[in-house]
Amino acid sequence: MKAVLGLEDGTVIKGTGFGAEGTACGELVFTTQFTGYEEALTDPSYKGQLLMFTSPLIGNYGVSGERFQSDKIHAEGLVVREACRNPYHYKSTRSIHRFLEDEGKAGIEGVDTRALTIKTRDRGTLRAALITGSDDGEEAVEMARNFPQISDQELISLVTCKEPYSIPAAKGAWKGNGDPKKAVVIDLGIKRNILNNLSKRGIDLTVVPATATPKEIEAYEPDLLFVSNGPGDPELATDAINAVKHFAGTVPVCGICFGHQIISLAMGARTYKLKFGHRGGNQPVKDLVENKVFITSQNHGFAVDADSLDGTGLYVKYLNANDRTVEGVSHKDLDVFSVQFHPEAHAGPMDTEEVFFGKVVKVLGGEV
Repeated sequence: MKAVLGLEDGTVIKGTGFGAEGTACGELVFTTQFTGYEEALTDPSYKGQLLMFTSPLIGNYGVSGERFQSDKIHAEGLVVREACRNPYHYKSTRSIHRFLEDEGKAGIEGVDTRALTIKTRDRGTLRAALITGSDDGEEAVEMARNFPQISDQELISLVTCKEPYSIPAAKGAWKGNGDPKKAVVIDLGIKRNILNNLSKRGIDLTVVPATATPKEIEAYEPDLLFVSNGPGDPELATDAINAVKHFAGTVPVCGICFGHQIISLAMGARTYKLKFGHRGGNQPVKDLVENKVFITSQNHGFAVDADSLDGTGLYVKYLNANDRTVEGVSHKDLDVFSVQFHPEAHAGPMDTEEVFFGKVVKVLGGEV
């Protein structure tokens, strides 16, 4: 099947299409992870983006469905050097070709992903359009140029839950006085493994839509407010920002990735768009308090402005060792903390899982 990828700067790349025939538009972003394509494609944080893997072969262990982070593919399309047609793994039920076809998503292979990654690092993230079933480069470039910037798109409503739902604490998992504690999770596009990590530590969860009001959240009498990951510009998550403002200082508040940015905004800090973001499983992060370095998994295109933290009560706890961007904050006086990286990451690394979720348990009065 013919396929073409067009970028807003006029670049045209022709390749071989796979998956579904059609078109897909979005920011072209790259991830450096070698494994975890099931997890990445089903991560709601990739909504509005075309996902490109720098690893040259994707799909070699097939698709099992056991590692999905949501119930479907959220990335708009897939760009790879080579997509494996004959995967081998005892849990595999289908190839990545069939996976995209079943999900109605377009993919392109035969692409020089190394050159495209270098271009993205030099120029910054570019809007792109992928067409399968056609090799009309001019049409693809025009579509990319007409596609809105990420900060002009309201993506949260496309990935949040429609109604509240509950997830009980794992039986016998709570280690502490009294019954398991209750957390309200604001779903901005949450990954399943975040919920799994909270539940398996003995926390009863109520997951609410992104539009939940403080009054609606209060009705659940939470012991903790958790703000999830999600897609797009954090400044557009006004309901979640208002919820954090309301509860900070009343109950502990914490979050991951998008949630980290929202918590920082709610406390008075600023965010900005990175040139090409952090996506992959090899980002080094330094804990400035414990003087330790962790390798982390990340997926974000925005960051918190370190200079804007003055006067917010927040201080930088974690710093990216590569570019010194803020990777996590804590409040000097309140139980408010967040991390930019993903401590629950599948397919890993999981160096920081106990560090983050252990702190959540301790804040609630439990034992790690």
